[in-house]
Amino acid sequence: MTPLSTINLLRLLFLAAALSIGVMLGAARLGSPFVGGALGLVFALALVLADRLLKGFTLRAFSSATFGLLLGLVCATLLRASGVLDYQPAETRWLISLLLYATFAYLGMMLAMRSNRDDFSLVIPYVRFTSQPAQEVPLLLDTSVIIDGRLTEVCATGFLSNALVVPRFVLEELQHLADSADPLKRARGRRGFDHLEKLRRTPSLHVTIHDSAPEHELAADARLINLARLLGCRVVSNDLALGKIARLQGVSVLNLNDLAKALRPELATGDELDLALVKEGREAHQAVGYLSDGTMIVVNHARAALGKTVEIVIAGTLQTSAGRLLFAELKGAV
Repeated sequence: MTPLSTINLLRLLFLAAALSIGVMLGAARLGSPFVGGALGLVFALALVLADRLLKGFTLRAFSSATFGLLLGLVCATLLRASGVLDYQPAETRWLISLLLYATFAYLGMMLAMRSNRDDFSLVIPYVRFTSQPAQEVPLLLDTSVIIDGRLTEVCATGFLSNALVVPRFVLEELQHLADSADPLKRARGRRGFDHLEKLRRTPSLHVTIHDSAPEHELAADARLINLARLLGCRVVSNDLALGKIARLQGVSVLNLNDLAKALRPELATGDELDLALVKEGREAHQAVGYLSDGTMIVVNHARAALGKTVEIVIAGTLQTSAGRLLFAELKGAV
């Protein structure tokens, strides 16, 4: 991704070149270098403004629009060459031809931009466009998932893309946390920088720092969603509110907590495992332990083994409003 500073430098060079060319043409053709320079500068500024307005218009959309434009012009040319306008006056033929070209060019461009790559196989039957797998779509990281620290191991498994994009404003959020007077926030910010450095040092991952255009009037979540739509990325975040808002706007969001919940082991009646008993249960004979995902297991007749790791056998499950609750017995007592 080209940094914003480089893009602005190219714009300034373009403005300077247009001003110089305008001055030279003005002196040679118009008799006034100032008029020529002003016209060249106005022309260059108009193009830069058009570039700013089309910042969400990608190369893929431009190629689709160009193909649709050519297809519309071909249809208009075939209709014009059919001879249906040969007996009309010259002015009428010119006006109808102009309307035909404008109509078919617009319709072809709009239809092509609304079509996906599979639709082009109807026009070009022997050309197939390879779709980009979800694993190759870049991942846009937010502050919460960087501080979390689990992304390195998840990406190393190969289930997610190895192309990671970190916006500059996310780094600014981490810097703000790392410089905070609150020790807890300061620790979270520094931990985020440590995890980000670990991501950058991982050979299989490609981490890019993206310098997006300043949008200080928008909240960080809105800026992240706009950037994801602009780059065609998937957002990786542990923020539930951000995930809901992004999905409503058609942006794909990956939540590591949802992934961990989906991968937690499904224990059934009769399964055996080792469990550390950490506290007393509600009944006098019960002891309680927890799985790594926080699921609570109540072990009957295990109060005497409190503080130890024992072998248990799952005896039943109960679904409550707070989550799933498991009941077990000591293995020797079954």
